[in-house]
Amino acid sequence: MANDLMNRQNDLMDFGAGRFFNRLAHGFFDDGFQDPDFSDAMRTDIKENDKAYTATIDLPGIDKKNLQIDYQNDILTVSAKNEKKTDERDENDQLVHRERRYGQFSRQYQLPGVAQDKITAKYNDGVLTITLPKSAEATKHQIEIQ
Repeated sequence: MANDLMNRQNDLMDFGAGRFFNRLAHGFFDDGFQDPDFSDAMRTDIKENDKAYTATIDLPGIDKKNLQIDYQNDILTVSAKNEKKTDERDENDQLVHRERRYGQFSRQYQLPGVAQDKITAKYNDGVLTITLPKSAEATKHQIEIQ
């Protein structure tokens, strides 16, 4: 934030072509590298009832083999990686254009009292649904105050 304030102060005294290129660079580097495939990655809904937690995570375009789910020390960790390769060829099957993208991201959720051996996961149409049943020993009960 201090750098942003400093840049704003410098912009006041910056005239001509320097000001144009300075603003162009800020706009390019601030917004130019956001890949729409990876922005807002892993939008999640978590529901809880007396018996289980249910986590629903949006992962469009991710192959099932590139997903990893771990649960340890009351923390659910979901990791995903996305690789995209595109080739454009002309009518003679000569390579004209090739791009490669790679992204890896993960999220962690604190969900206490889960029966680890009963966790199930299902991945369908870009939506990962994880059911984490609560363990019997982790049920909460009210403590009477004397």
